Amino acid sequence: MATLSLGYLAVVFPASAQVSSVRTADEANFRPETFFLGHTEGTGRLKIMFRRRRIVHVHGNGRIDQSGALVLDQEVDDADGPLKHREWKMRSLGGGRYAATLSDATGPVVGTVKGNTLRLAFPAKGGLRIWQVLVLSSDGRSARNRLTIRKMGIVVAKLYETITRAD
Repeated sequence: MATLSLGYLAVVFPASAQVSSVRTADEANFRPETFFLGHTEGTGRLKIMFRRRRIVHVHGNGRIDQSGALVLDQEVDDADGPLKHREWKMRSLGGGRYAATLSDATGPVVGTVKGNTLRLAFPAKGGLRIWQVLVLSSDGRSARNRLTIRKMGIVVAKLYETITRAD
């Protein structure tokens, strides 16, 4: 007999039965180099300390460059300022670890993937530290993004965004 464990459920099969790989949404790996390939659209709510909440739209175009890194060009429209361009370059280091650069960051971007969750952390201008948690949906077509910005340990801004693959 062989046992297949699905978290809270264990199923016993005869040893001769072939068991195919079963993956639930919680077990699916978030692969940024696949999710952000092509066109993505993001819409979110940004709340900066002492300011009114505002809607943010992000249009992204991702491609793989010659070195194999994901290059993600984004246009950010927060309706309260000029359209802002930023560029991500992200490379898998293996074992669920990622290294990246971001035009907004003042230092390296560190990323880790565990299951359907991608976590990113990086420093930004003005002594800011930014943490992002992106959770991939079960269909792989969208992700929830929760971004937190801290200065001297105090939360100064939060963004809640849904990112959707457009192609």
